Amino acid sequence: MIASTDALLLIAGVDEAGCGPLAGPVCAAAVILDYARPIPGLGDSKQLSAKRRESLELAIQSRSLAWSVAWASAAEIDAINILQASLLAMARAVAALDRRPDRVLVDGNRVPDCGCPVQTIIRGDALISAIGAASILAKVTRDRLMCRLDLDFPGYGFAAHKGYPTAVHRAALRRFGPCPEHRRSFAPVRDSCARSSIASF
Repeated sequence: MIASTDALLLIAGVDEAGCGPLAGPVCAAAVILDYARPIPGLGDSKQLSAKRRESLELAIQSRSLAWSVAWASAAEIDAINILQASLLAMARAVAALDRRPDRVLVDGNRVPDCGCPVQTIIRGDALISAIGAASILAKVTRDRLMCRLDLDFPGYGFAAHKGYPTAVHRAALRRFGPCPEHRRSFAPVRDSCARSSIASF
């Protein structure tokens, strides 16, 4: 819950989506809610249906004081690791807000460099409405991108599993090898690269 004294501050909730997949970027969102215009049903995006997330996305975008989404690419993930890439995407999301927040509340226990006070909250997406809103925006936005990537790179099933390491995805990796959106620093992708090199030798 937000304390009554915090209602006078601009508080941004921040969360990310896409740490675990083998392909695609990580997406982060930042949301400054208008507490005079509450949005019922905000919470952990993973606990909501896709249809409900999409409905809430529209409400968040129309009723919030400010919102933004930002990315760190698969190449950046490979270059700096998934944790640092997630923090980078979060910092980019906060920087992209058209209002500068007084405080940032982040899901988890790692602090991105946002240029303002940051508080981490374990399970914050379920406890803090602004973080829940960010969780929803990040999840819906990334899922939508993965559906587009499915058209660019058919055969991997990105539209269905969104890049996560399902049996279908792993089988596609063994069959086709990685595409440009795969994270080569992740073990299953790295192993598929090694197998492809051996097969072509």
